[in-house]
Amino acid sequence: MKLSICIPVYNFDVRELVFDLKKEIDSHNIDAEIILIDDASDAAFKVINEELQSQVKKLVFLEENIGRSRIRNLFLQYSSGEYLLFLDCDVKIAEKAFLWNYISEINKQPDLELIYGSFIIDPQYASTLRNRYSVEREIFFGSRSYDFSLFKTVNFIISKKIFEKFPFNEMLTEYGYEDFVFAKLLEQNEIKFLAMTNPVIHVDDTSNAVFLGKAEIGMGSLFRLSKNPQNNTFIKDIKVYKAAVILKRFGLVPLFLSIYKVCEKKIRTNLLSENPSIRYFDFYKLAMLVRKMK
Repeated sequence: MKLSICIPVYNFDVRELVFDLKKEIDSHNIDAEIILIDDASDAAFKVINEELQSQVKKLVFLEENIGRSRIRNLFLQYSSGEYLLFLDCDVKIAEKAFLWNYISEINKQPDLELIYGSFIIDPQYASTLRNRYSVEREIFFGSRSYDFSLFKTVNFIISKKIFEKFPFNEMLTEYGYEDFVFAKLLEQNEIKFLAMTNPVIHVDDTSNAVFLGKAEIGMGSLFRLSKNPQNNTFIKDIKVYKAAVILKRFGLVPLFLSIYKVCEKKIRTNLLSENPSIRYFDFYKLAMLVRKMK
């Protein structure tokens, strides 16, 4: 079984990640290749990561940023592995047997087509809004599960045949919900899925202000998805969308926005503080979405 390790890169130094992966590949004689595609990073990061040319199978520099969905699909053109392991560029390897944990699970269950390994948070960034949200809403803490709702794109391995058949939706060009739609597509097509404890360390230093901006972009992506009735099957279970639909159905949007306007300054102040509330963040996202849907 050949493994293609696929790392989309954007404005991040991936040398430590690549060296750690190479170390395991070489020490355990793993049949694997590493492919990097840089999504039009700043020049400084291109120079840093260019040092990896001799360490990886392929290093591709894109002239224009093509986004989170298209860049993942692009790896199909360069990979030769039977399985593709996708890792976000801003992660570190948590344990020495990281690759072997995936390989041994596939050897034990050859019918598995998708495995999610989860992630943990770098402690120095644990108090930020972005990472508090991850801990409360995104990280899988169990040993294993077959629940598709746990899936995130930060660290997963997929059969190339399945990925060729069900790629990411390239209509999603901006931040937000590409992983959710991808998971729903695979779930509806009864892809054999496993979530297991094989985490990477997520090194995300996104400030609270930047994360709020990303959240608003994400609500824009969700709103555009909602404009096409065909997408309802993918988004109907998203909690913030369900709440917005209920408000709109019962004519409560003006009342909700009036209440939010009174509280908005307090909410933003909290979300930009050193002790942000995830409940306030839910309220913030709902307001952003409802404003677009009204």
